[in-house]
Amino acid sequence: MILPIVAYGDAVLKKKAKDIAKDYPNFDDLLENMFETMYNAYGVGLAAPQIGLPIRLFLVDTTPFSEDEDLSKEEQKALNGFKRVFINAKIIEEEGDEWAFNEGCLSIPDVREDVFRKPIITVEYLDENFNAHKESFDGLRARVIQHEYDHIEGVLFTDKLSSLKKRLIKGRLTNISKGKINVDYRMRFPDQKKRR
Repeated sequence: MILPIVAYGDAVLKKKAKDIAKDYPNFDDLLENMFETMYNAYGVGLAAPQIGLPIRLFLVDTTPFSEDEDLSKEEQKALNGFKRVFINAKIIEEEGDEWAFNEGCLSIPDVREDVFRKPIITVEYLDENFNAHKESFDGLRARVIQHEYDHIEGVLFTDKLSSLKKRLIKGRLTNISKGKINVDYRMRFPDQKKRR
């Protein structure tokens, strides 16, 4: 089932999410719905707060990036088929010199800005079967994970922008929160209870 994606301005996007246990109700259905919702919106990641659930769960599938001809063959190969579920994730280390990449977000449609992030991260997390992992990721895989991880920490990519950039996009963000935007996927807006 395709779920509505929560738009910028909704309080759930600013909450630090809570850990979940193995007996979380209808967990398999939730995962299936989240993947379906993400693919329907042509996303490469989706966090539970983006569908209105303040829980520490996000998923990624970087396969669409693997077709980017500007990337090295090695990076394309790493991105192709990289599909993961992250439960109760904790980034325990970030390394390297920050680099900029133009990011967007399904909760903030039609806004894209350069965000600086570290290139290498180490994450502890549980997979969809609640098995524990500790892994390091780099490049675009690390960036997608960091972006989704921020969601479960109550942080949006726009929070990482300079004051000038924030002022420049303020009107667009206000319009998103009021539902004054055309998107080709379902959204739930904070200022209106309408759904698309």
